[in-house]
Amino acid sequence: MAQKSPARESPSPAAAASPRRGLDRIDRRLLTRLQQDGRTPVSQLAREVHLTVTPALERVRRLESAGYIEGYFARLNPARLGLGLLAYVEVLLDRTTPDAFERFKQVMLAHDEVMECHMVAGGFDYLLKVRVTGMESYRRFLGDRIAAVRGVQQTHTYFVMEEVKSTHRIVVPDA
Repeated sequence: MAQKSPARESPSPAAAASPRRGLDRIDRRLLTRLQQDGRTPVSQLAREVHLTVTPALERVRRLESAGYIEGYFARLNPARLGLGLLAYVEVLLDRTTPDAFERFKQVMLAHDEVMECHMVAGGFDYLLKVRVTGMESYRRFLGDRIAAVRGVQQTHTYFVMEEVKSTHRIVVPDA
């Protein structure tokens, strides 16, 4: 699909409770194929799943509106863009209250260096995936953006020496 899909609302609680409800073999093939190349023309998708163009397009639109497809994007090469340093950061907050979580969440949403931010269970509160130009920019980011957030008690950083595998693909389970 060459067009960019607008942001979709989350599926309803009923749909979230039964995520694969309503997916048949053709839907699963379309999801798998679009993960490989989101720019695949609908006419080619239709041929690959043995449908005509109109039913194939209707299925893709239904998968988009149901929240199975959240959007389309180009995968960029971070090294070519000068963003060669990838780090994972464990963040421990001094208290685990709703306002502390919300404050930290809002700050992380505001910074493009943070590629992913996950609240986790275990020995710390958040795991961040951060991409920056180099060690100096990371030092500034850590001091000015993470450590400066009220309530951050401790951080541990793990620098990636080699990316062995990085993918956005999700295995589409069989029915």
